Amino acid sequence: MVEKDIMTKVEKGAMLPLMEEFYTIQGEGYHKGTAAYFIRIGGCDVGCHWCDVKESWNAATHPPTAIESIAANAATYSNTIVVTGGEPLTWDMGPLTRLLKDKDLSTHIETSGAYPLTGNWDWICLSPKKNKGPVGDIHKKAHELKVIVYNRDDLRFAEEHAAKVSEQCVLYLQPEWSVRDKVTPLIVDYVMKNPKWKVSLQTHKYLNIP
Repeated sequence: MVEKDIMTKVEKGAMLPLMEEFYTIQGEGYHKGTAAYFIRIGGCDVGCHWCDVKESWNAATHPPTAIESIAANAATYSNTIVVTGGEPLTWDMGPLTRLLKDKDLSTHIETSGAYPLTGNWDWICLSPKKNKGPVGDIHKKAHELKVIVYNRDDLRFAEEHAAKVSEQCVLYLQPEWSVRDKVTPLIVDYVMKNPKWKVSLQTHKYLNIP
């Protein structure tokens, strides 16, 4: 009965499978260099072969945690809160973001968009994946489009999604870490020829921080 009650709370977003939470420097995209509190939610079925947090995929391995506790911890560290995963939109983000906004915190999400958008967000970073594409109208709501480049075809994929976002959306191409030496020159050349795009690097990995 207790387990059923917990699962009901997870389904309603009152509890979330929390993988980890930590205070660090945002390493990627538009807000790189900004101090931020990261909330990593477990659960993802997108299945990117190059994912560097595969341990986040199985939600059952991460303890359901009350969102009141998550929000309280976040408020003690930073005004900028980044919710990531896994795929955070697997779950209803409305209850968590309401608590965060009640504490006057700035809410950011990093998502593939593979599930419907929920929650109240100040910044939406959409990072679409080929395995399971974005749904709904998240393209028009995204503030940032970040496409991970593993091979040349990802540039075509990037343009496909750039055509769907608003004119205000900031466009980034980011080398996949394991092949960065190979694809970074490709990205640099592409951005120089197509300056609507910007280069994003995983600077936190160069800084050796989470």
